[in-house]
Amino acid sequence: MKSLLFLVLISVCWAEPHRDNSSLDHERIIHVQENGPRLLVVAEQAKIFSHRGGNVTLPCKFYHEHTSTAGSGTHKIRVKWTKLTSDYLKEVDVFVAMGHHRKSYGSYQGRVSLRGSSENDASLIITNIILEDYGRYKCEVIEGLEDDTAVVALNLEGVVFPYSPRLGRYNLNFHEAQRACLDQDSVIASFDQLYDAWRSGLDWCNAGWLSDGSVQYPITKPREPCGGKNTVPGVRNYGFWDKDRSRYDVFCFTSNFNGRFYYLIHPTKLTYDEAVQACLKDGAQIAKVGQIFAAWKLLGYDRCDAGWLADGSVRYPISRPRKRCSPNEAAVRFVGFPDKKHKLYGVYCFRAYN
Repeated sequence: MKSLLFLVLISVCWAEPHRDNSSLDHERIIHVQENGPRLLVVAEQAKIFSHRGGNVTLPCKFYHEHTSTAGSGTHKIRVKWTKLTSDYLKEVDVFVAMGHHRKSYGSYQGRVSLRGSSENDASLIITNIILEDYGRYKCEVIEGLEDDTAVVALNLEGVVFPYSPRLGRYNLNFHEAQRACLDQDSVIASFDQLYDAWRSGLDWCNAGWLSDGSVQYPITKPREPCGGKNTVPGVRNYGFWDKDRSRYDVFCFTSNFNGRFYYLIHPTKLTYDEAVQACLKDGAQIAKVGQIFAAWKLLGYDRCDAGWLADGSVRYPISRPRKRCSPNEAAVRFVGFPDKKHKLYGVYCFRAYN
């Protein structure tokens, strides 16, 4: 009896499937077979470089490993783009597409779309780039039970600068630091941006907030007041501090601008209020700190005349060091926060292009 049962089981295992059930059998193979086509998502470039106001394409394509096709045709392809936060624990929705349905989110609305140059192209186009677009983006493609991801970094050409308000050194909590950067036509810098600035020569002894909530500062010339003269150059890390109670300076990041930055030729020196009105009369506004740094770093702007800026500080940009005008280094020279009502200086203005 046991031998007979054994033969019956062998017959069932080797039996050919009925032709009427071939489509059902095919479905089983797609969903169950582990060695079938595997979805792969690939970013042709890990880093993309652009600038504020520009347009950019973040590359992303998807394939099946064993078939080299875009999809099996059984399921609709779902493409989702998100932006990774600095701690990688949260993601910001950017764009989702499935079939003919498209949806963009937040500040990306009206500025993002899929390139769609081929049936397996999930690349994201971002137009009119803003400073906040900087960061890492995740491309996720989902088909049925299969999914895969790729990450692309969007880097912006720009400049990092240290900032402290009129109140002086170490007077900003994290939230005030964010607002201070925004008020100066910039955003709070990331660690990667500060690190790149340090590699380019930025040396600053005051610790400042970064976008991930850490407090750090870049040293290229070790010395006693800044960690000791025997320490190695680098970006010094104070660690993560209470965003509400702890107070430091801040490192801001800005990029190029759509407008004209200039020193206003005026017959007399001006108080702060007179400087504001002089720029308005010239069809412009008094310039911000981020704008003088962008003009200096990205446009090579050079002027030895100290001038008022919007935050009440007085500065001047030197790209060609010379006697009496920052003889030792190219820099945006900081005069201070003079008395607005009595001290007289020139003024830097900014006229935005329509």
